[in-house]
Amino acid sequence: MERVAVFADVQNLYYTVKEQHNSHFDYGAFLREATAGRQLVKALAYATDKGDERQRRFQQILKGLGFDVRLQPFVQRADGSTKGDWDVGIAVDMLDLAPRVETVVLASGDGDYAPVVGKMVDELGIVVEVYGAQDLTAGLLARRATRFVPIQGQMLLPIPTSW
Repeated sequence: MERVAVFADVQNLYYTVKEQHNSHFDYGAFLREATAGRQLVKALAYATDKGDERQRRFQQILKGLGFDVRLQPFVQRADGSTKGDWDVGIAVDMLDLAPRVETVVLASGDGDYAPVVGKMVDELGIVVEVYGAQDLTAGLLARRATRFVPIQGQMLLPIPTSW
């Protein structure tokens, strides 16, 4: 059976799916689709930790779905800008897990992943599937992947009118 590792860039998914579809991303539907007929080796979700209760509940939901949740502190700089990206950490984990799988699934539209995706496909012979918001996924990332899957349909959840 084909072995797969799944990587979800939570921040990128939140903003791109909300912007393109005015929806939330359904991590359960995504994980079911990405692993159908495959043996899941590991599913990782990368998020920032702002310390609020709503985020903690969301992280528990991700864990309940089968994701290992990796957290990084959310940093607000003196100039008002923020930082909370996981690009390097996700890329390192993708390369670390590559020897254990035939397929890697990356849920993100961030073009910063294009070099690691290209290396995995061209040099390591790994099948890389990228799931992303169609209009907001970097073209180079989609082209470097073995397969690009637009986020749509069952992977979209309506945004509740009140939290």
